[in-house]
Amino acid sequence: MSYLSDISLRRAAWLFILILTVLVGGTWITVKIATDHLLNNDAEDSARDWAGIVVANVKDLDKIAAGEQPSQQSLAFFQTAHTIGHVFRYVIYNREGYSQLISDAHGVSFVDVSTLSAEAVRAIKTGVPVVDAKSGASGDVPPYFAVAFVPVHVGESPIGIVAAYVDQSAQIAGFYRDIFWTSALLCGLTGLAFVVPAIAWYRRTKEKQRADRRIHFLAHHDVLTGLANRARLTERLDAALSVLPPTGAFLAVHYIDVDYFKQVNDALGHDGGDFLLSTIGDRLRALTRLEDMVARLGGDEFVVVQTGLTEKTQARDFAARIAAIIAAPMTYREQEIRVDATIGVALAPADGTTTERLLKSADLALYDGKAGGRACIRFFDAEMDVAMQRRIKLERTVRDAVEHDLLQLHYQPLFEMQGKRLVGYEALARLPAPDGSLILPAAFIPVAEDLRLIDRIGEWVLREACQTAQSWPAHLSVAVNLSPAQFESGSIENAVTAALAQSGLEPSRLELEITETLLLRNSEATVATLGRLKRLGVSIVMDDFGTGYSSLSYLWKFPFDKIKIDRSFMENFEKSGQNIETVVRTIIALGREMRMRVTVEGVETPAQVDFLCSADADQVQGFYFGRPVPASELGAEMLNALQSSLGAESEQAKINAPQAAAGH
Repeated sequence: MSYLSDISLRRAAWLFILILTVLVGGTWITVKIATDHLLNNDAEDSARDWAGIVVANVKDLDKIAAGEQPSQQSLAFFQTAHTIGHVFRYVIYNREGYSQLISDAHGVSFVDVSTLSAEAVRAIKTGVPVVDAKSGASGDVPPYFAVAFVPVHVGESPIGIVAAYVDQSAQIAGFYRDIFWTSALLCGLTGLAFVVPAIAWYRRTKEKQRADRRIHFLAHHDVLTGLANRARLTERLDAALSVLPPTGAFLAVHYIDVDYFKQVNDALGHDGGDFLLSTIGDRLRALTRLEDMVARLGGDEFVVVQTGLTEKTQARDFAARIAAIIAAPMTYREQEIRVDATIGVALAPADGTTTERLLKSADLALYDGKAGGRACIRFFDAEMDVAMQRRIKLERTVRDAVEHDLLQLHYQPLFEMQGKRLVGYEALARLPAPDGSLILPAAFIPVAEDLRLIDRIGEWVLREACQTAQSWPAHLSVAVNLSPAQFESGSIENAVTAALAQSGLEPSRLELEITETLLLRNSEATVATLGRLKRLGVSIVMDDFGTGYSSLSYLWKFPFDKIKIDRSFMENFEKSGQNIETVVRTIIALGREMRMRVTVEGVETPAQVDFLCSADADQVQGFYFGRPVPASELGAEMLNALQSSLGAESEQAKINAPQAAAGH
């Protein structure tokens, strides 16, 4: 019996151990499967959510996917996203599935060698996000993470893929740690089967709620300043306009632009620029009341909505206070920053009864203020809308001309004063207007610069002018005006080299004309670029000489081949008389001393010609010698110029003959 009892006890013990093992093991397996399922769902949801917020907040994804640099707002978002969530990497793919940009702990950078992602390709083809949870296999990634490939569409067309990598390592470690200790303590199938999944579900729910709150905040606020973004501004402004009382009270929208913000970025870097924007945001927030609203629309643009007004002077005084607090100095890393702001103000309901119309009115007032010199306050006026419509029509005309090669080049002759000999032409761009007239460069070139089309126009002018000049007699040169924007983009050297190579024109026959404005922007870099251009063999000319306050200072900084006296001197020749003559003679003498040829522009009368002969000017240009004409009319122009030159030489010979005889 004892033996049987021992056997029974041993069997019972083994059975108990077996049952306990089955219970514990079964519980562990059951809980692990359930927990892994929850973790995978959580990882996939988190990755999909974070990828979605990139799509919602990065407005230039199409440009990034196309290989362009991200905007400052996008850079700020990527850099901030790492500090407020578990995302450790963002990758932007183009619509073919090749990587373009990576944002991780090392910073935001374009990839040197693009790689093809099968998941990105599948997301593009199917049009739906591809999400997966993975275990890390190297030190570059966490032990456990999730990645979501979310396609981005503009209309019906995909433009690229946003991939968000979410670190889930800490969360899964916490889950497994909870499972182990709970299993060890409870050691019961029921407890293990229900408690652990319940804890996991609770933690997942709380984490999801926190993530939702972060996503909701980012969807309605600017990442850098914490101010409301455009979407939130629209909601609040819609609500404020809907309850405007019929008692005559109104609200004001102050549209604010920081003047020359780019110069602060260039001088102090993006960190300095971010500091400036954050400080302005804090100052605007401190200036406003609870019922008012402050928003940042992106870049250096802010909007303040001022409510409960009864007089226009209240809006004017408030705008003045905004300008004052922005102009107050601030210190960044022991460097003082001083900036001004241009403010456009629109009043509701007088200037608009909808958010879109009101913001547009304030923006038009801002544009008018910037065009008028900046650092000012402008209230909306109906005439601004008319001016903007003219601007929009001109922009449309410029775009159409660039896209369909509708621009024209006219050529105005340049003559040597000695013998009235034709020495070349200046190429002048003309933009055909819809009514058949021609728009001059002074009107459309600034628009082309704003539209970032000046590089294409400049390259076309260089190619066309060099190609045309190649067919002229070898002693004739061609002059081409260059825009400062062409130097800022860094494309000018390639454009000049390509135009000379394609046309076969001798570099010595090409003159490149610049203005003082170019040198004021970035003197050292510009002078270096001009030096490289001059080494190609082309001539460098300072145009509009005498109109700027620092023109003289650049003559010793760079060896110009020629200076062109601005046409304003000849336009005022008859009015100012002796004063103009003295200044022009002085510039001509200065040019001769510095071994620079001097061209006088705007010559239109015989009296001006006689004076310039006596002043010993090198070259002249103006309506007296010829108006700008298309290339098709240059043949007759050249023939007339040649006949005039031969006639002048003949007359000079008749004058010299008696003198020579008297000498004998």
